[in-house]
Amino acid sequence: QVQLVESGGGLVQAGGSLKLSCAASGRTFSMYTMAWFRQAPGKDREFVAAVNWNNGPTYYADSVKGRFTLSRDNAKNTVYLQMNSLKPEDTAVYYCPARPRGGGMNLGVYAYWGQGTQVTVSS
Repeated sequence: QVQLVESGGGLVQAGGSLKLSCAASGRTFSMYTMAWFRQAPGKDREFVAAVNWNNGPTYYADSVKGRFTLSRDNAKNTVYLQMNSLKPEDTAVYYCPARPRGGGMNLGVYAYWGQGTQVTVSS
């Protein structure tokens, strides 16, 4: 089992940047696919980005491609989401789920979730 704690959210103006962090417990962090999802008020939770286990590929939702960068530091059991050129439509609670080995863009495959961190982008 793994526990996840997100941090780094806040209020930022449109065009600004934020860097989210997700710290994981456990000794087998490298064996997990790590992802970011977000949920805006009144909307479904949606995929943002994911990085596969075992130094696998990173992939992004079209809406954030070119603006967001996901990275992982297995030595620190942490995954990051660097968010640049933020837009008001990026406003949401951002969640960091994990899944042993392979993951994907479907939130239903992720067994472990953090509590989320709020990101608010003002226009």
